[in-house]
Amino acid sequence: MTPNNPNFDIQSLGEATIPSPITVSYFTPDTKRILYDHDLSRLSEHCWDKGPPAAIEVAGPREMIYYDPPKTKAAIVTCGGLCPGINDVIRAIVMELSHRYGVSNIVGIKYGFQGLIPRYGHDMLDLTTELVKDVHAVGGSILSSSRGKQDITEMVNVLKRMNVDIFFCIGGDGTMRATELITEEILKRKLEISVIGIPKTIDNDIGFIEKTFGFETAFTHAVDSIRTAHVEARGYQNGVGLVKLMGRQSGYITANASIASQDVNFCLIPEIPIDLEGENGFYKHLLDRIQRKNHAVIVVAEGVGDRFCSLDEKDVSGNRKSGDIGIFLREGIGRYFKERKVPVALKYIDPSYIIRSSCAIPSDSIFCNQLAQNAVHAGMAGKTGMLVGIWNNCFTHVPIDIAIRNRKFIDPESMFWLNVLETTGQPRWMQNIPRVTG
Repeated sequence: MTPNNPNFDIQSLGEATIPSPITVSYFTPDTKRILYDHDLSRLSEHCWDKGPPAAIEVAGPREMIYYDPPKTKAAIVTCGGLCPGINDVIRAIVMELSHRYGVSNIVGIKYGFQGLIPRYGHDMLDLTTELVKDVHAVGGSILSSSRGKQDITEMVNVLKRMNVDIFFCIGGDGTMRATELITEEILKRKLEISVIGIPKTIDNDIGFIEKTFGFETAFTHAVDSIRTAHVEARGYQNGVGLVKLMGRQSGYITANASIASQDVNFCLIPEIPIDLEGENGFYKHLLDRIQRKNHAVIVVAEGVGDRFCSLDEKDVSGNRKSGDIGIFLREGIGRYFKERKVPVALKYIDPSYIIRSSCAIPSDSIFCNQLAQNAVHAGMAGKTGMLVGIWNNCFTHVPIDIAIRNRKFIDPESMFWLNVLETTGQPRWMQNIPRVTG
């Protein structure tokens, strides 16, 4: 759920008094905003005597900047799981800082936030244009990554000792939460360090961000796996192709890949609860499909496992672990069909790590560059505690604290989910309890 009138004000380290060295035909003023909710019917209900409607600050180069480029030092860190496009973002930050602003002192923090904890002993990496010029052609992160919580005070101590002016944090929900705490500690100490987040979540689930980098590449490659599953399913009598995709709490990759492939018969996501057994359970609908069409393709998001095979333990980032829902369904489907003496030929595909480690597709690579360039503009202007995103096709500045409080989910009543249902032909609900609507 999102607040009715969220506060999108962006923090700044102080007045920007240095003319920008970049040459553009126009600069973006801090006063430029886009509406958070562009639905005219809801906007007309807003009473201006209660204040203007919620609006998000527009990203872009500022005419006056806060940092003097020749004296500026920037640091970049990548955290969490791998994702297509990380190296594109790193490259674009370095190129923008170096070529457009004249910042030559750029350091890469190795192995995520561990790199800011001295006891780990990780080396830093000097990031030059020569070093990064070809990194977009390979997947992963040239800075490597890590998971898990680190001491905020110790990390800020290191940033201070390193004389870092701008700290770019590339990561997902957990990284952004840590980035918010780092920002709070920096502001508490009255340090002049700008903290800029670039959201990296392959699940596309951060609030007030229409799309995160790597997401489009992820569901594009997922379509290849779905088509493989479809070929396998059609190659056998009662063939079933089962594909497990990423999506711990949000099913955007699974849903988008299902629509794009046009081959999926059942799209299972965390937001839509299902029963497996029973007259209106998933297994029964799958059996009906097999008996009618002799084959079926199923795509399931990993987060569906929280309902059926969750584990009583957490990972190093504090997230509850789930069992492998793909293997769980493979065994469950096999058992269900065997009990009914219906032969089934099931092929299970898990392309997760192949997708995560791939290079960004061209459209995603463009998006990575645009995000990084706008992140540099924001950092040089002295903005802090914010992340760069896109909303209503416009690049924006969003406070980290409000973004991490509002995770994005697929709405079961949305037109988007209706698109999935119409594409797959699956039942609207696969539960045995009566649905109450209205």
